[in-house]
Amino acid sequence: MFVSPAYAQAAGGGGGAGGLEALLPLILIFVVFYFLLIRPQQKKMKQHKEMLGTIRRGDKIVTGGGIIATVTKVVNDDEVMAEIAEGVKVRIQRATVAAVLTKTEPAPAAKDDKAAADGQDGGTGGGDAPAGPAGKLKGLFGGKK
Repeated sequence: MFVSPAYAQAAGGGGGAGGLEALLPLILIFVVFYFLLIRPQQKKMKQHKEMLGTIRRGDKIVTGGGIIATVTKVVNDDEVMAEIAEGVKVRIQRATVAAVLTKTEPAPAAKDDKAAADGQDGGTGGGDAPAGPAGKLKGLFGGKK
């Protein structure tokens, strides 16, 4: 025959290392996919979930359909009421909110808020005076409330 015995023996040897070398490119491809595709997508999903959890009244949002609305009420964990035009309110599922355009700041718990909750409003006399510095000044200088 034309095939020498030495050549035939060399072709059959070293089969154990060839299996690991064949899997190495697949493992490298998986690692590259993980760092370029899977990990960033997981981070983005986590940020979106946090954003949905912090939606509150007064926030301006964009829905998945592109509708810009202002949140008027947080109904429950899954829904919010939003005003899309003057007097037009719709219920929106939180999961369909694509972005929050403007966030409202939570009201600070100042001592004036505590006094108002207790029925005291810092000496302005019953709360009939307009809010703000002008109302306080009228009460101090004898102006009508």
